[in-house]
Amino acid sequence: MRAEIIRHLSEDYTVPVRDPLWKHIYLSPGLLKIMHHPEFQKLGRIRQLGPASLVYPGASHTRLSHSLGVFYLARRILKTILFSETCPGHLTLRGVKSFLCAAFLHDIGHFPHAHSFMELPLMDHEILSAEIIRNSGIADIIKNEIGGDPGLTAAIIDSSQPDKGNRELTFFRNILSGVLDPDKLDYLNRDAYFCGVPYGMQDIDFAISQIRPTQTGIALTLKGVSAVENILFSKYLMYKTVYWHSDVRISTALVKKAVYLGLSGHHIKAEELYTMDDHEFFTKMTALPEELASLVRESETPSNYTTISQTPFDESNGLHRDLMDLEFRNDHENRLAKLIESQYPGTLPQNHLVIDIPSRISFEVNLPILDKGGKKPYIGSPTVFSKPVVQGFTETLRHIKVIVPEQTALKVPHLEIDPFSIP
Repeated sequence: MRAEIIRHLSEDYTVPVRDPLWKHIYLSPGLLKIMHHPEFQKLGRIRQLGPASLVYPGASHTRLSHSLGVFYLARRILKTILFSETCPGHLTLRGVKSFLCAAFLHDIGHFPHAHSFMELPLMDHEILSAEIIRNSGIADIIKNEIGGDPGLTAAIIDSSQPDKGNRELTFFRNILSGVLDPDKLDYLNRDAYFCGVPYGMQDIDFAISQIRPTQTGIALTLKGVSAVENILFSKYLMYKTVYWHSDVRISTALVKKAVYLGLSGHHIKAEELYTMDDHEFFTKMTALPEELASLVRESETPSNYTTISQTPFDESNGLHRDLMDLEFRNDHENRLAKLIESQYPGTLPQNHLVIDIPSRISFEVNLPILDKGGKKPYIGSPTVFSKPVVQGFTETLRHIKVIVPEQTALKVPHLEIDPFSIP
C-alpha cells in the first residue's frame, strides 16, 4: 500500500497551475475540476487578509491561491511521511486522496472576514466547509473522479465530528491542523510575500525535512526545534505588524460592530453571510440602515479614526472578561458614547465609538520532539520558548482599545473619563 501511495503522489499530479509563491503546483485532473467548481471559485473573490490591503496594497491575494498552497505543502509533507521508516501502517490510498482533498478544500466554507467574526453567533467556517463538501457536486468529484471519500474529507476539516476510533482520520486531522501544518506554513509565507515584509518567511525545505511521523500525527527531530521557533517568531511579528496593525484592527472593529448590530437587529441573517464574497458583502452591508452602513463605509478609511484609550487585556480583570461578551460590550460602548455626548453634544456619530478586543492567540506548542531518549515535549527541549516567554508574547500583543472618529477625538481633547471604570 505504501508503494502504491508513493507512486500516486509522484505520478498522478500532472496538471500545472502557476503560483507566484511556490511556482508550479501540480494538480490531478479531478482537483482541477474542483478548482473550477463555483463554490471553489468564490474563494478567488475573498481576500485572504481582508482590510490589510488598506495598509499593504500588495495584500490582495485570495483564499483560492492560499488553498492551492496548502494542498502543495500537504503533498510535500505526505511524501516525507511516506519515505520515513516510522510511517504508520494504517494509511490507505483512499485516505491519502481524501486528505489531499481536505487540504485543497479546507477553506471552501470561508466567507468575508470569517476569522474576525469568531465572537459572533455564526457557524465556524470548518463546519460550513464540511457541509459544502457533503452537499454539493464536489462530493461526486471526490468519490468518482479522484477516488477519495468525501465523508472522510469533510471529517478531516471539521474536527467537531467524532472520530469514532478512526486512526487514519485522527492522523490526518493532526497533520492538517497543528504548529507545523501546511495551512500555517502557507499563510505565513504567502502573507509576508504579498505584504512585502520579511517576517513570515520560513525555510520550508528544512522544516519539512525534519518531520517524522508517529501513529497519531507528526513529531520533529531535535534539529527541527529551530523550525518551530522560526514559525512562532514569525507568527508574533506578523500579528504585530500585519494582522493586528492599528488600522487593520480599526477597520475590522467597525465592520464587526456593523455585523453584530445587523444580526441582533434582524437586518441581516447569518445564512446570507455564508454565501457572500467580498463585493457582495460590501454591497449588502452598505444597503443597511445608515447607522450601520456608515460603519462599513468608514472601515475603508481607518486612518480617519483614532484610539483614545488602550490598556493591556488582563484575564484577572472582571470588566475585561465581561467585555468579551458582545452584548455587554455594546452596552458599555453606548454608556461611553452618552458620556461624551453629554459633555460635547453632536461630536460623536451614532455607533461610531467602538471597543476593540483582539481574540486570544496561542503560541503554545504540543509537538513532540524526538531525540536519542525518545519523545519529549517541545517545552523542555532546547528552545527559548518557555511558558513565561509564550505568555509574554500574548500579553504584548493583546490590548483593549477605545476607538472614535479622529474629528471626535480632536473636539474632546480634555475628556476626563476612564473608559474602563465607568459605572
